Amino acid sequence: MLIDLKQRIGTPEVDELLAYAVIDEPDALWRASAEYGKYAALQLNGWAEEGLLLGLVGFEETEDGSLDIRHIAVLPENRGKGYARGMILELMTLRNPRYVLAETEDEVAANFYRALGFMVYSLGENPAGIEMFRCVYEVEEDEDDE
Repeated sequence: MLIDLKQRIGTPEVDELLAYAVIDEPDALWRASAEYGKYAALQLNGWAEEGLLLGLVGFEETEDGSLDIRHIAVLPENRGKGYARGMILELMTLRNPRYVLAETEDEVAANFYRALGFMVYSLGENPAGIEMFRCVYEVEEDEDDE
């Protein structure tokens, strides 16, 4: 089940998960936490079971109807159990976006999104020489919506 983590930003359990999702550079965790705390448009939700926080997803809903995933992470001992997939699917159900977007420099993450039905596009290399990927999922409209 997804829970709102905005009030828990800066706690050890949220910081641990967010640290798995940010790029490995000084102050990246601090900047990400500060942005989620400062901007109302940025949402931070977690996946909890039996009181234990197992994963988190940070996102922004944009005016064009897309849901932009900024961060997603699952505790290492719980990876491969479907929690990241579950967070994305629950967000899609709750928020009903037109598109779901994510960018990553991790080929494993790109393959994860591809397995969920996202189209994955190479953005080329960033200045550090690392290939970047843009992952796009176009949500199908229900026949009732047409």
